[in-house]
Amino acid sequence: MNRLIFALAVLLSASRTLPVSAADKPNIVLIYADDIGYGDLSCYGATKIKTPNCDKLATGGIRFTDGHSIASVCTPSRYSLMTGEYAFRKKGTGIASGLQGLLIDPDRTTLPSVLQKAGYRTGVVGKWHLGLGATPTNYNEAIKPGPREVGFDYAWILPATGDRVPCVWVENDRVVNLDAKDPIKIDYAVKRGDKESFVNGVPRIGGQTGGKAALWKDDEMSFVIAEKSCAFIQRSKDKPFFLFMATHNIHVPRVPNAKFKGKSDCGVRGDAIVEFDWMVGQVLDKLDKLGLAENTLVVLTSDNGGINDDNGPDKVHGIGDPDATNGHKPNGVLRGTKGTVFEGGTRVPFVLRWPAKVKPGTSDALMSQMDLLASFAALTGQPVPKGQAPDSENHLDALLGTKKAGREFLIEQSNLGAPFGFRQGTWKLVPVGPKAKETGPALFDLAADLSETKNAAAANPEKVTKMAAKLAEITGQPVPKKDKNPQ
Repeated sequence: MNRLIFALAVLLSASRTLPVSAADKPNIVLIYADDIGYGDLSCYGATKIKTPNCDKLATGGIRFTDGHSIASVCTPSRYSLMTGEYAFRKKGTGIASGLQGLLIDPDRTTLPSVLQKAGYRTGVVGKWHLGLGATPTNYNEAIKPGPREVGFDYAWILPATGDRVPCVWVENDRVVNLDAKDPIKIDYAVKRGDKESFVNGVPRIGGQTGGKAALWKDDEMSFVIAEKSCAFIQRSKDKPFFLFMATHNIHVPRVPNAKFKGKSDCGVRGDAIVEFDWMVGQVLDKLDKLGLAENTLVVLTSDNGGINDDNGPDKVHGIGDPDATNGHKPNGVLRGTKGTVFEGGTRVPFVLRWPAKVKPGTSDALMSQMDLLASFAALTGQPVPKGQAPDSENHLDALLGTKKAGREFLIEQSNLGAPFGFRQGTWKLVPVGPKAKETGPALFDLAADLSETKNAAAANPEKVTKMAAKLAEITGQPVPKKDKNPQ
């Protein structure tokens, strides 16, 4: 009898994570925003900016209230999302320049390669920022390795960010519309404000000469990304597909199309959020028109928290005048912003909709974007080879809303790793002083103090010691003695 009960228990446990049948494999669309914070969408409490398309996703699916990017800046978050590995384990995963070689080893398992092996057609459209080719990247020839070498069948990307050169589109492994008689030359020794740093009249980080016919148009970037994403869905509609739509919105320089100017009452930054919401709507409408929405799993999230910054990179030359945000708070009640290890740096919008399988609702499970790799591997019945995606955990049950609990532990990192934020349940440890004049660790009980205002370390020394030890165990690094990026 005991053996029978044990066998039934094992069977029931396994049934919760069994992959769907081949006939029911969902299409997967991952919409990855840039710099959109926890409080930037109306479905997460924004009152001065309306995002009806994002709200449509949230009301039709699960809105996670404790979902996280891995880092509070772009490149490491994207690296961890793609590889299932904390970025601090990989040297060189700070904010990549436009001349950085590919940061992902083509031989390793990635999120797109898992789905590719499961029979999915895979595509990436939008911001890449994970390096291309070999350092320094040569944009005048075939650029390899790149997205197609790490699991994407199709790629239409901007290589780095909108405020960094080069300002060109790359399709698969070639710059679009490049004239061989006008080769691209990139120089990151150029200072902001120098003549070579101005591209399309906007000052960038680094300088670019050549490639004039290949330059993107800043106020059309969102249109191009939406169009190419919808075209990929159209081409792939007859078999399971995975689309990674990584938007430029709302990263600086924000140059929203005239169609969206003044639509938010929160300045250029707010208008860029409205434009982002329009992009989401374009993809959702395409799924509806093709009859694919019911069996398409859509995830919407962001690479890091928000920040009310100027519209950089150089306000001296008129581009970076501070946005009139009209009191809007990008991260709501959360402390910290992009670039910090407080909750405002990594706690971001995180929504999942799959009408055929997922019941709408809200979840407070601790979730990480890094776990999409292992979770989607489980969903599609793909094994993750030993030693690959070492930090990605299968939380498919939490993603689909059949289980309330998510991660037990989560590391929140800044650009190059330490200083870290460390989550265990609703407790948050910042091992070094969270302000420039503070010393020692900070401990926050987020269940009672979501804004991280009350340091509970002195009252909970044992918890501080245990959490610090666990953090050191996971990272293999000693706890830093001083915060290099205090706020």
